[in-house]
This record gives sequence, structure tokens and C-alpha cells, in this order.
Amino acid sequence: PKPDSARSVAPAIERNISAMVAARQDVERARGIGARVATAITEFAGSLAFLALHVIWFGGWILWNVSLSNANAFDPFPFGMLTTIVSLEAIFLSAFVLMSQKRDARIADQRADLDVQINLLAEHEITRLLRLIDAIAHRLGVDTTEIADLQDLEQDVQPDAVLQKLETAEGDSPN
Repeated sequence: PKPDSARSVAPAIERNISAMVAARQDVERARGIGARVATAITEFAGSLAFLALHVIWFGGWILWNVSLSNANAFDPFPFGMLTTIVSLEAIFLSAFVLMSQKRDARIADQRADLDVQINLLAEHEITRLLRLIDAIAHRLGVDTTEIADLQDLEQDVQPDAVLQKLETAEGDSPN
């Protein structure tokens, strides 16, 4: 057998992967400068380097202002200037994180919509195949009566009816 890295995949999978990569690259190219900046800041803010920088910065600030005589400290205890700076930083970081989360949620919604459409199409195709196979079985004289739920499986799924049933079931459940 070939090693995992040398295994090939079906051409349809290769096409799908290429299409997904191209779609992601298109989305990335279409992003504005604000979204790119927000993503870069959010990625840096979530890094170990960001944490280390802040530990060094806060530690140095506190040591500098505690080790000097109170008269020479530029921000004596309780470090009001540091508190203000950190609060402003938190406000801006929160805004950047929210911008990135909003974008990520929009992309997740698009992917979920695509998944639903593909699943509905696959279900439609499977239902048609079941009907065709059942017709072939009847034509060949194969008894399908032992397949209890065959008729149920041959019915088209009505997404709006399923959603309504889910909403009803969720309404009936205790919160």
C-alpha cells in the first residue's frame, strides 16, 4: 500500500477541494482593509506573543513606578494611567474581536446554507433512486413487503413541515 501522503483521491474530490480553496481565496480578496486589519489584530491578540508582550509591559510599568520614589514615579500606585490605557485597549480589542466574529458568523451561515441545499438535493436524489429501485424490484417480481419503511423513505421530505415539527417539539419541551 502507498503511504498516506502518496494516496490519491477521486477526481471529483480534487475538483471540490480546488473549488473550495478558490472560493475561500475569492472571499479573502474581496475583504476590505478594515476587515483585514481587524483579523490581523484579533489574530495577534490571541497569540502567546501578545500575552508575553503584556506581561513584560505591565511588569516593567509596575516595577518602574514602584521602585522609584513616589515623587519621581510617572504613574504611582494605583496606576491610574496604566488602568486607563489598558481599558482603552480592551475597548478597541473588543471591537476588533466582534468584527471578526461577525465575519466568521456570516461565513458559517453561508456554509450552513450550502450544507442544507446539498443535503436537500441529496435527499431528493436518494428518494428518486429508491422509487426507481422499487419499480425495478416490482418489475422483476422481487417482494419488497418485508421492508417496512420503504414507503416512508420514498416520500419527498418537506423542509417547511420538518421545521414546523421541530419548532412544535421545541415548544413542547421544558426549558
